[in-house]
Amino acid sequence: MTPNLTKIKEVIDRNPHQAGALLAVLQDIQREFRYLPREALVETAAALKVPLSKVYGVAAFYSAFSLTPRGEKVIRVCQGTACQVKGADLILTQLEAGLGIRSGETSADMKYTLEVVNCVGVCAMAPVVVINGKMHGHVRGERAAKLAEKG
Repeated sequence: MTPNLTKIKEVIDRNPHQAGALLAVLQDIQREFRYLPREALVETAAALKVPLSKVYGVAAFYSAFSLTPRGEKVIRVCQGTACQVKGADLILTQLEAGLGIRSGETSADMKYTLEVVNCVGVCAMAPVVVINGKMHGHVRGERAAKLAEKG
């Protein structure tokens, strides 16, 4: 499905049309669409008068941005050392089974995206699952699936 070009332009117009606003524009687009559609990258380059290669380079460099559609709920399972030791692999396996997707995938209904991250920096709360930016610590077994459902 092609994103609404009018909506893309509205999002871009919330920011100054200058190269220094590139990150802010991309963040706004990501927030609106849950990813950076190709059409949005092209429009951003034109509006800010920067090369498309620069816009794409920034979008590809930062892990906060996605160039593919993501679900309404982005679930990240920390795989840092402390989380590994405390059962992160089991949590990931349970989420994959419960959601019917593997790490790096988005469900067909666009409700969930499951990702693995190297470390979220809250080792004292291990194991940690992050859902739409909200940290959930000391996650065990079935709690992971319940957290995914309610977000």
